[in-house]
Amino acid sequence: MSCPVLELTKNLVKIPSISPLDLGCQNIISHRLRSLGFKVENIKINKTNNIWAERGFGKTLTFLGHTDVVSPGNLTKWNTNPFDPVLVKKKLFGRGVADMKGAIAAMIVAVERFIFNYPKHTGRLSFIITSDEESTALDGTVKVVELLNSRKEIINYCLVGEPSSITVLGDTIKNGRRGSLTACLLINGIQGHIAYPHLADNPIHKSLPFLSDLQSFTWDKGNQYFSPTSMQIYKIEAGTEFNNIIPGHILIEFNFRFSPEITVDKIKKIVENILNFYYLDYSIEWFLSAKPFFTSKSKLINSTIYAIQEHTNIFPNLSTDGGTSDGRFLSEIGVEVVELGLINDSIHQVNEYVNIDDLKSLSIIYESIIKDLLLGDS
Repeated sequence: MSCPVLELTKNLVKIPSISPLDLGCQNIISHRLRSLGFKVENIKINKTNNIWAERGFGKTLTFLGHTDVVSPGNLTKWNTNPFDPVLVKKKLFGRGVADMKGAIAAMIVAVERFIFNYPKHTGRLSFIITSDEESTALDGTVKVVELLNSRKEIINYCLVGEPSSITVLGDTIKNGRRGSLTACLLINGIQGHIAYPHLADNPIHKSLPFLSDLQSFTWDKGNQYFSPTSMQIYKIEAGTEFNNIIPGHILIEFNFRFSPEITVDKIKKIVENILNFYYLDYSIEWFLSAKPFFTSKSKLINSTIYAIQEHTNIFPNLSTDGGTSDGRFLSEIGVEVVELGLINDSIHQVNEYVNIDDLKSLSIIYESIIKDLLLGDS
C-alpha cells in the first residue's frame, strides 16, 4: 500500500534544489494546493522562488517551510545518490529528507486529509514556502512577509517544519531562537622579512591577546528560556605562500549566537573596547542576520504539545537553541511561532535520512494541530 507522505517526500528529494534554486519543487507543491482549492501566488525574486497560498477565511494557521537544500558535499562519501532517495530498513536516505522536504510533505498530506474530512472548515490555512532559507535569506520569507504586511494580512499562528526533534520525534519543539551576528575583522601590521622582525609588525602576534580575551569573555548568563550568548571564531587567514614573509594583515571572522539578555550594540561595543585596549590598527564589518525571537505560552504551543502527547505519549521540551530559522520574520509581525519537525541528527550531513514511521506520525500530528486551532473554537 502506497504512503502519500513517503511518495511526496521522494518526489521532492529527487529535485536537486541546492539553495537558492527550487528547480520545480514548488510546481509540485502549487499543483497539490490548487487541487485543494488554495489560491496560490508564486513570487519569484532574483533566483529565489516563493509561494504564498491560502484557503478559507478568518483565524489563520500558516505552514512555513523551504524547498532548498544545502550541497551534498563529497558524493563519494554518500552510500547512495543524494538526489535519488533510497529506502533502507524503514529509513529514507537523500539530501533534504529531514531538512526539510519530509516536513513539507507531511504538512501537505495533513492538509489534504483535513480538507477531505472538513471541506467547509472554519478559519484559514496558508503556506509560505521559499527556496533561499539555506543561503542568504534575503529574497525569501522576509520578502513574502513584507508583502503580506503591506496588504495588512493577519496571521495568527505559524508552524515551521524545521527539524526540531533530537532523539525521537516530538521530544523537542522550538518556541524561539537566538540571534546571529557576524564580525569580519581585519587587523593591520607591517609586512617584512621574517628574519628581520624588528623591521616589521606581525599582526598575528599582535592579535593573540585580543583573541584570548574574545574567547574567554562572558557575554551574558542567558535566562530561563535562552542559553548564554556564545561566540565562535570560524575563520583566520594571514600570510602568503612564502615562509620568509611576515604578513601585513590578518583576517578574523567570528559569529555570535546571542540571547535577548544582550543587545547588538553592546556586543559591538565590547569587541571594539577590547581591540582598542590592545591599540590594534583594525577595520571591522558587522552583519546582523537574525534577531532573537520568542513565543511564550500560547494557544499554538498548547495545541502542539497536546498533539505530540496524543500521538507519541511524549511531553516535548521547549527550546530556543540551535541555528536561525525563517520563523523570525513571522515573529517580528506578532505571530505566534512554533517549530516542529523531524529528527535533526543527520541534517546537513552525508547520508541524511529520516525514519519512515516519523514521516507518517509527523503528518498525523500536524493534522491534529490544524483541527485544534481551526475547529476547536467552532
